Amino acid sequence: MENLIRIGMDTSKSVFQLHGVNEAEQPVLRKKLRRGQVLAFFAGLSPLKIGMEACGAAHYWARELRTLGHHVLLLPAQHVKPYVQRSKSDAADAEAICEAMSRPRMRFVAAKSADQQAAQMLAKLRAQFIGRRTQLANSIRGFAAEFGLTAPKGLSRLGDLLADIRIDATVPDLARDMFETLARDYAHISGEVAVLDEKLLSLHRCSEMSQRLAAIPAIGPVGATLLAIKVTDAHGFKSGRDFAAWLGLTPKNHSTAGRNRLGVITRAGDDMLRSVLVAGATALIQHMRRGSKRLWPWLAALIARKAPKLAAVALANKLARIAWKLMVSGEHYRPIAATCSAPVQP
Repeated sequence: MENLIRIGMDTSKSVFQLHGVNEAEQPVLRKKLRRGQVLAFFAGLSPLKIGMEACGAAHYWARELRTLGHHVLLLPAQHVKPYVQRSKSDAADAEAICEAMSRPRMRFVAAKSADQQAAQMLAKLRAQFIGRRTQLANSIRGFAAEFGLTAPKGLSRLGDLLADIRIDATVPDLARDMFETLARDYAHISGEVAVLDEKLLSLHRCSEMSQRLAAIPAIGPVGATLLAIKVTDAHGFKSGRDFAAWLGLTPKNHSTAGRNRLGVITRAGDDMLRSVLVAGATALIQHMRRGSKRLWPWLAALIARKAPKLAAVALANKLARIAWKLMVSGEHYRPIAATCSAPVQP
């Protein structure tokens, strides 16, 4: 198999399908391996290009194969799908990966180190716990409403609601026991969120890039840390617009016959980063509406003529482009230059 130049590998939990081609682009390898055979097989090959879809465990296999001297490329699954020429099968998927990785305009995913994956695990676990806390708070409010007890919006008001439930004689004992169960679960999850927040801020304090990004208005330490964790290679994007498009902050384009038709934002890419940027932009717009001293003339004009949510998405788009520029250039945020800049069209 000395003529091999490229292998596409379809991965799974225990079965791995290989498809390799030679310099003439002719298939010379079609092989199925069990999980325990993968590293031994590639250890016997000369260094070559290996492609995989960027799915579960792909980053682990990329690190392992790179230690054997191979050049590993990770491809987005949606970019591989068009190259599947037959019905869905492991062999067809491996062949499609092998074909897709040879395209000159193909985009690849940067392989993450073990430390980077651990940091991303922290971010995802924090998001899961925040979701569970919100779910428990909504459950408490919903059940309490069945007994005529309500509270204003906000997690800070939940304690008052639980106190009212404890002293209300009309609440049955069984229901009161159930509320106490929910309250214990809520307190436990809130404690876990506080611990994860501290770990996230610890990463922020140790990251020079995160500290630079935190200077951007509406991003803050949490958003900056998430950007530093999740964007492992900002140079993989050709421009700030490409980065904003990856986050799903650019409109859908359905243009034909010379007519440009732009729709809603694509919502592609990373949901967590997009939601953090939009939430930060929304908070900044609310501060400006309340008479904040921070003045961006272009943003004030945008708020005056557009709906608040649309303005928040436009501002999030601009923040994403600023963040990309700081990540690739290593520069620090300059607020004076930013206040004078015009809005960027998505």
